[in-house]
Amino acid sequence: MKKSNNAAAAPSQGIIRPTAISRNRLWPKIRQNYELYLFILPAVLLYLVFKYYPMYGVQIAFKDFRASKGIWGSEWVGLEHFQRFFEAYNFWPIMENTLLLSVYSLVFSFPVPILVALMLNQMMAKRYKKFVQTVIYAPHFISTVVLIGMLNVFLSPNSGLVNHVIAFFGGDPILFMADEGWFRPLYVLSGIWQETGFATIIYLAALAGVNPELHEAAIMDGASKWKRVKHVDIPSILPTIIILMVLAVGNIMSIGFEKAYLMQSDLNYGTSNIIPTYVYELGIQKAQYSFSAAIGLFNSIINVVLLVTVNRLAKRLTETSLW
Repeated sequence: MKKSNNAAAAPSQGIIRPTAISRNRLWPKIRQNYELYLFILPAVLLYLVFKYYPMYGVQIAFKDFRASKGIWGSEWVGLEHFQRFFEAYNFWPIMENTLLLSVYSLVFSFPVPILVALMLNQMMAKRYKKFVQTVIYAPHFISTVVLIGMLNVFLSPNSGLVNHVIAFFGGDPILFMADEGWFRPLYVLSGIWQETGFATIIYLAALAGVNPELHEAAIMDGASKWKRVKHVDIPSILPTIIILMVLAVGNIMSIGFEKAYLMQSDLNYGTSNIIPTYVYELGIQKAQYSFSAAIGLFNSIINVVLLVTVNRLAKRLTETSLW
């Protein structure tokens, strides 16, 4: 019996656990490429501190938070705040404002950088091409506060350049910044002007990786520039377009708070009141921390659902996805 026990125990001593193998292989790689790990360390710390650690406070969306009691000491109320938001009189107007502004921004803003990149890629004059790239990329460095200040100056009913042109042709001055009907067009158009250059660089980088032999073969076959763009350039950058589209749809509910808040006034409140500004109004100005946290969490859940859904659709239809 002793002999058989020793024989049975012998194989177990020679077994190498997978965790031991992975550790033995991981640490030499880290030591060999420690410079790269140090390089990404600030980004990892940034996400841990400002993205993951704040998730600890998400639980106040399910509690009646009191600052004196703290997060753990506050009373648990479950989905009460979510129900309160769904039953609020302004739930559907806020959702409509947020969705319309997001969809308009996506529909009108997303194709513009693609078209600009395709046109710049066909330019033969390098100096003019660089000049155009610089001009359209420069607005990306303008802060949101400065951008809204420029809108107020150019669209002023008394001294604005746009209203001077309208008055020159016999029209009446328009209160662009105070009109509910003009809030969404101004938001979308200013966003196109500010962000087109940055997105164009991404597509130009993708176009730079297109194999020149494909264009040479297309020219030999007598293909025009339009046909080369349609059958060579667009299919080559299609994976990049799909990835950026998935990311854009995943952030469809995360409209920039600063821009909407700075453009908001009592006169255009009916269309400018969106989820981010409403959360700020309740959470910061009215100190309803739990209620505003519930609204923000609801907004984030919608983004996650959209991101996963669109990513799966893109993977099925084009075999290109984030994961």
